[in-house]
Amino acid sequence: MAVKPEWLRVKAPQWERVGSVKDILRDLQLNTVCEEASCPNIGECFSHGTATFLIMGPACTRACPYCDIDFEKKPVALDPTEPTRLAEAVRRMNLNHVVITSVNRDDLPDGGANQFARCIQNIRTLSPQTTIEVLIPDLCGNWDALTQILAAAPDVLNHNTETVPRLYRRVRPQGDYGRSLELLRRSRDIAPWIYTKSGVMAGLGETPAEIEQVMADLRQVDCDIVTLGQYLQPSPKHLPVQEFVTPEQFAAWRMAGETLGFLQVVSSPLTRSSYHAEEVRRLMVEHPRPKPMAAISASDPRAIVA
Repeated sequence: MAVKPEWLRVKAPQWERVGSVKDILRDLQLNTVCEEASCPNIGECFSHGTATFLIMGPACTRACPYCDIDFEKKPVALDPTEPTRLAEAVRRMNLNHVVITSVNRDDLPDGGANQFARCIQNIRTLSPQTTIEVLIPDLCGNWDALTQILAAAPDVLNHNTETVPRLYRRVRPQGDYGRSLELLRRSRDIAPWIYTKSGVMAGLGETPAEIEQVMADLRQVDCDIVTLGQYLQPSPKHLPVQEFVTPEQFAAWRMAGETLGFLQVVSSPLTRSSYHAEEVRRLMVEHPRPKPMAAISASDPRAIVA
């Protein structure tokens, strides 16, 4: 693997705080993407008492060559107690903002949408002041499943485009760029009060202009928030890094994104999709979107029920 430049080196974490977070996770038998995907910010996030929870895993049904989550294990049946345990962890950690993501569960008819909805509902019951972000897979284009997640009323709906269209076959072979954009577009149409978000990796062989085109495409579907960060090779068996993009280039992309009209652009070498995700609480104050008096019907994307 290529040698990391100075700007990608992270400070040693406060292991005492990291240990206390890990104790809660182990006690409640929960997974985090921080650990499963070898995130470089694990020390910083754990030392601040935050984590991105990984549900329905840790085994994934897709084999994306950039991702460190295990795809060789066979997915197991969903645990009906997982949403309750997750909500208890949020309560114990006293989180202001929580991110819930998942492995791909293409083996399930709804892609795991019901499990996402139950997690949101349980957190609302135990920690009503906590804002909730869900980072979801593409659900194989099952828009009824998407509606079910939106009907549970997360504050942020995040779905990563990951890379530029030209590299999809190599980087995200089971994904579809157009389908990802359509998911974000439908999310805005179904629940316009829910903030939408997407993330892109750099350093896989794309050009700066291609990244800017992805940002423009995201704004075409009215995406609110974008994150851009450096891809890091988890192991020799994963895709190699083609380029270590400079902090100056990330700063230029941030300026480009702000010009395009994103409400928030988080762009730096160490940025990950849920890095500093709690800053969305500030965005919600500055750009409020009142929720409707009625709820979305999970069975009909166009129906609103009291």
